[in-house]
Formats: sequence, C-alpha cells, structure tokens
Amino acid sequence: MSNWNATIIGPGHSVYQNRIYSLSIHCGQSYPDRPPEVKFLTKINLPCVKADGSIDYNALPIFSHWSRDSTLETILLSLRSSQTTDATSFRLSHYYREMASPANRKLPQPAEGASY
Repeated sequence: MSNWNATIIGPGHSVYQNRIYSLSIHCGQSYPDRPPEVKFLTKINLPCVKADGSIDYNALPIFSHWSRDSTLETILLSLRSSQTTDATSFRLSHYYREMASPANRKLPQPAEGASY
C-alpha cells in the first residue's frame, strides 16, 4: 500500500473553514526513512504548497526535519491545525501551524472545489 488518498477539512475561524481538501500521498520504497510525496489535488493557497499542488518540503518542518517516527497522520495534522490535544500532538505542536497560522488564515483562496 504505497498510494493513498487523504482528505483535510479546513480549520474553523479561517478562510479554509469547512472546505474539503483532497490530497494524494505516495510512499516510495525508501519510506519511512524518507518522507512520502504529498500533493494537494484541491487548489489551495498556502506558502508551503507549490503552483502544481505539491508540497515544498523546505517550507514545512515535518518534511525538512523528517524522522522515521513521523506518520501520515502527523503530516496531515501539520498541514491543518494548530490545535493539539494529546501528548504526541503536544510534542509536535510546532509542526501544526500551516492552515491555522495567523499569517495564513486570511490568504485569498481559489474557488471552492477547484483542482490542480
């Protein structure tokens, strides 16, 4: 199982609120030693997302500081939310900032449902 589809529901109190974002995830042969390839299928305006929907690994700490302890859940949480509830999330809370960060909360977004 190396190809996955994922969905993120945008966090509240942001321009992403209640929007549904589809992503594709490919875990190559070197996973978990190297991060998977992650790409948004639904258009989104985030500094860590390139024009084709792929993730800029240098702009997102979960990728630039990858460890084999990181999970697909951690990746999705890092893209979605700054809300943390459990010990693991608390430990990784500095990763959980993209959609919910104050700087990104008000970025203009493509029309809902637009795809790459």
